[in-house]
Amino acid sequence: MSLTSPLLQLPLCQFKSLSLTTPFLHGSSPISLFTKPPSSSSPPSPQSPIFLPPIRAMKSLQGRVVCATSDKTVAVEVVRLAPHPKYKRRVRKKKKYQAHDPENQFKVGDFVQLEKSRPISKTKTFVAVPVIGRNAPKSKEAVAQELVLPLESLQS
Repeated sequence: MSLTSPLLQLPLCQFKSLSLTTPFLHGSSPISLFTKPPSSSSPPSPQSPIFLPPIRAMKSLQGRVVCATSDKTVAVEVVRLAPHPKYKRRVRKKKKYQAHDPENQFKVGDFVQLEKSRPISKTKTFVAVPVIGRNAPKSKEAVAQELVLPLESLQS
């Protein structure tokens, strides 16, 4: 019984034909070997990079202006619905935020959207942006068209 393996009993001339140099050993392989080969089902991607819009993960809230007496600052009340801890009914929760209003354009009662920004002061980390659909006053004709009833002032 021999303790040597059968590979060691082969002549050395067979091992000289094996080469240990591959393109991967010395870093001589082109980068194209490492990329994923294109599949036949997907169309080839364009060579120019596609610029996607930035992902906005910043917090934004909507609320009503409740105080506009300070210079460049408005107090905005945000109302949200949350379940009651004991009764599980949805209740309104209100919270006031201080928001930056650089042009002093907002009045009490305006609806604004609060966009998160860098801290402007100790309490202001939001910038007030107008919500176009909620702030515009409705005309009498628009109200009449919504109700589909002719108003007496418009009949004569």
